[in-house]
Amino acid sequence: MDRALYLAMSGAKQNLWAQAIHTNNLANVSTGGFKSDFEQARAMQVFGETFPSRVYSMTENPGTNFEQGALQETGRDLDVAVDGSGFIAVQRPDGSEAYTRSGDLHIDQNGILRTGKGLPVLGNGGPIALPPATKVTIGGDGTISVQAQGDQPTDLADVDRIRMVNPDIRDVVKGEDGLFQQENGQPAAPDVNTRMVSGFLEASNVNAVEEFTNMLSISRQYELNVKVMQAVDENAQQENQLLQVS
Repeated sequence: MDRALYLAMSGAKQNLWAQAIHTNNLANVSTGGFKSDFEQARAMQVFGETFPSRVYSMTENPGTNFEQGALQETGRDLDVAVDGSGFIAVQRPDGSEAYTRSGDLHIDQNGILRTGKGLPVLGNGGPIALPPATKVTIGGDGTISVQAQGDQPTDLADVDRIRMVNPDIRDVVKGEDGLFQQENGQPAAPDVNTRMVSGFLEASNVNAVEEFTNMLSISRQYELNVKVMQAVDENAQQENQLLQVS
């Protein structure tokens, strides 16, 4: 009896973890450059002081779906999207290097190029700082050109280059802040072959219908586990009544 209760309880608990993964994916269906997380369940033996006679289900996040999202044209010069594999290098608040696919860039009051979340974009020598300019353009290789105030439209000067990397995705992990980094914690080497397109943003690669369907399926599994726990409780009560009669 206690085995059935334990299995049902552990199953319901893991259903909640799985639901959290799919809920987070669905919540970011409109987040630019977001990459959905995979979810899977596998059998795990319970080890203790006795023989491993029980098995429970364990939900885990085996990785991230790095499939490219759709490119949406915006026509804005500071909107960029990585074309194909690769990432844009940014600086976390703690100063460490991280990577993102979100290219909704803007220039703050100090001339620092930042992402939509306010993170400094990294260039050849650190965070990119731009001089006052009438126009800013970003090339396919990440080169940033500016038209200084008072200059002619044809007078463009290259000031820096967005640092783009393309590490092996098997070595890349997603942090709790949604940014990516190498699993060993070391910065990735710049990749000159990674390209970007200006005037576009990459949409989330979350499939809303698939995520919603998975959430419904997991909800049904959770309800079944709860019913098993209720049935075990009823059987235990009936056994107690029989013992009292005898």
